[in-house]
Amino acid sequence: MIMRFIQGFCMALADSVPGVSGGTIAFLLGFYDDFISSLNNIVSKDKDKRKTAFIFLVKIGIGWVIGFLMAILFITSVFESHIYQISSLFIGFILFAIPIIVTEEKECLKKLINSIFILFGGAIVVAITYFSNESILSGGVDLSVGEVSVGILVFLFFAGMIAISAMVLPGISGSTILMIFGLYIPITTAIKDVLHLKLEYVPALIVFGIGIVIGALLVVKGIKKMLEKFRSQTVYFIIGLMLGSIYSIAMGPTTLKDSDGINKNLEMLSLNNFSWLFFIIGGVVIFGLQALKVFMEKKEEK
Repeated sequence: MIMRFIQGFCMALADSVPGVSGGTIAFLLGFYDDFISSLNNIVSKDKDKRKTAFIFLVKIGIGWVIGFLMAILFITSVFESHIYQISSLFIGFILFAIPIIVTEEKECLKKLINSIFILFGGAIVVAITYFSNESILSGGVDLSVGEVSVGILVFLFFAGMIAISAMVLPGISGSTILMIFGLYIPITTAIKDVLHLKLEYVPALIVFGIGIVIGALLVVKGIKKMLEKFRSQTVYFIIGLMLGSIYSIAMGPTTLKDSDGINKNLEMLSLNNFSWLFFIIGGVVIFGLQALKVFMEKKEEK
């Protein structure tokens, strides 16, 4: 329960800010297959599979909800005020975790011809990040009941589907997708206001949530089949997504905007503002979580 709580909590922290996705965290911490299978089995006809999936997702979900609420209410502002340190931390997560992933997936990664998929994965993340500064709704949108239109609700639905796809896939974050759509600030603001009992944003968030649920169900089935039938290609592709997300993280500071939606004009992450301390902390966290994972697996075997 503690391990699943930590995993869900870490996923939420990643999902709540632009840069790295919750799917990346799940892959880094070694529970991505279980996560995808549980999402797929939650609608299974097999009662036992549904029960196992439900229990797994509840454990992850408790950590995720608490982590997400903390991020929305408190941590997001800390991330923004220390963006270079946090970006260095995320890069530490990725670079220290990839050798662990390669070790655990060494059998399927022996097919070196499939390493070309690293380039495909990296190119997708870099391309999405490159265009993220040009929002479809650059001026933002008001999601309150009196202002939101049917067209915006339809847009919210499809944005939710696409954003959750990014959150589930390792690599680009759903928050970055929302930035591209010009919805990151409106959505996070709406969530904050609902948490403060301003309920005029509830209908828009419900539509957005429905899009998330449907998007998750659709993309999860595809990912599960790819991992089962084309695991080598898929793992290489995921590694490419993760490596590409380093560029996304480096560009993250340039996408930050203030409460009025105005760009803060921060520099991208570079050697001049890179924090080696937080980079090393990222490595320590990854190896610590890996050690905890191994300890818990041995305990379960006994």
